[in-house]
Amino acid sequence: MIKIYHNSRCSKSREGLKVLEDSGKKFEVVKYLEDIPTKEELRNVISCLDIKPINLVRKSEAIWKENFKNLSLSDEELIDAMITYPKLIERPIIIKGNRAVIGRPASNIDALLK
Repeated sequence: MIKIYHNSRCSKSREGLKVLEDSGKKFEVVKYLEDIPTKEELRNVISCLDIKPINLVRKSEAIWKENFKNLSLSDEELIDAMITYPKLIERPIIIKGNRAVIGRPASNIDALLK
């Protein structure tokens, strides 16, 4: 099953959702600002993306700039920050099996759907 971590207020996330809708494949939408991932779920997402937690952080968010920008945080502290402030999580994230992509640009999703 394909899963998209989605924020409907984000144009890039809406573009990613449209790519999935147009694909005709079945998928699940996770509104991660409402249904905040657990620490284990977020670790799994990061593992599927094959990135460091810092690469999943939206550093342009005011929350980041005001609270974390000049701090040296461990991977666990970054994961905790994203769970506490889910707005910090980059979006959209599309997962299929044990692979995942950040749908920025939306064309990143195409490789995952093949």
